[in-house]
Amino acid sequence: MTRNEFERYLNNLLKPEQIKDFCPNGLQVQGSETINKVITGVTATQALIVRAIEENADAIVVHHGYFWKNESYVIRGMKHQRIKALLTHDINLFAYHLPLDIHPVLGNNAQLAKLLAINTTGPLELGNPLSVAVQGEFSQAISALNLTERINMQLGRECLHIAPPSNKPIKTIAWCSGGGQNYIELAAEQGIDAFLSGEVSEQTTHVAREMDIHFFAAGHHATERYGAKALGDYLQKELSLDVQFIDIDNPV
Repeated sequence: MTRNEFERYLNNLLKPEQIKDFCPNGLQVQGSETINKVITGVTATQALIVRAIEENADAIVVHHGYFWKNESYVIRGMKHQRIKALLTHDINLFAYHLPLDIHPVLGNNAQLAKLLAINTTGPLELGNPLSVAVQGEFSQAISALNLTERINMQLGRECLHIAPPSNKPIKTIAWCSGGGQNYIELAAEQGIDAFLSGEVSEQTTHVAREMDIHFFAAGHHATERYGAKALGDYLQKELSLDVQFIDIDNPV
C-alpha cells in the first residue's frame, strides 16, 4: 500500500477535518513511500520509535504525535532525536489526537465504554455530536466500590476515586479519556452520578464533594491505550497489513 493511499484511508476513517484540534492530524513525518508493516501506540516516544525500528516498520500510528499548539518550533534535544530516528529509518509518523478520542467505534471513549460495560446514550455536551466527553449508563446501578474494582481490573492500574458525601449508587456516568477532568462540572450540572477521566486536578476534589458526583481518575495513558489498539486491529483486518500494537508503559 502506498503512503498516500494509507493516509487517505485513515483520514476517511477518522475524519480529522470535522474537529478543531491542538496539533496537526494525519501524516506528521514523511517516510517510506510503501507501507507494509505498521506499529500503533499511544505516544510517539523514543522508546516506541526504537521498537518500530526493531520491527522494521514502515509507519507508526499514534494518538499523541508532535507539533502541539504553543510548543517551541525549534527541533532540538528530545524532539530532534525522535525525528532524526524516524527520518534515518524512513518511517512515516501518523498521529490522530481528538479524532481518535471521539470515533464512535474505534475511539478511546468508545473503547472505555466497551471495557467497562457502559451503554453510551449520547454526548455530554448536548447538541454537539463531536463532543469529546460522552455519557451513558449501566444496565443496573452499581456501587462505587464495584466500579473501582472494575476499572482496576480492566485497565490494569489502581484508579483514584473521590466520593461525594452521599456516596450514592452509580447508574449514570459520563467520561472523557485523557485530560478531561474539567468536564466534571458539566456532568454534575446534568445530575449524572459519576464522571471518569484519565487525569485529576486539585479543584476536581472540591467539585466532586460539593456537587455530589463521584469522580474516578484512571490514568491518562491507561484510558487512551485502547483506541490505538482497536485502530490497529481494524487496519490489519480491513487492509491486510501487518499491524502490531506496542504498549510503552506509562504510570501517569
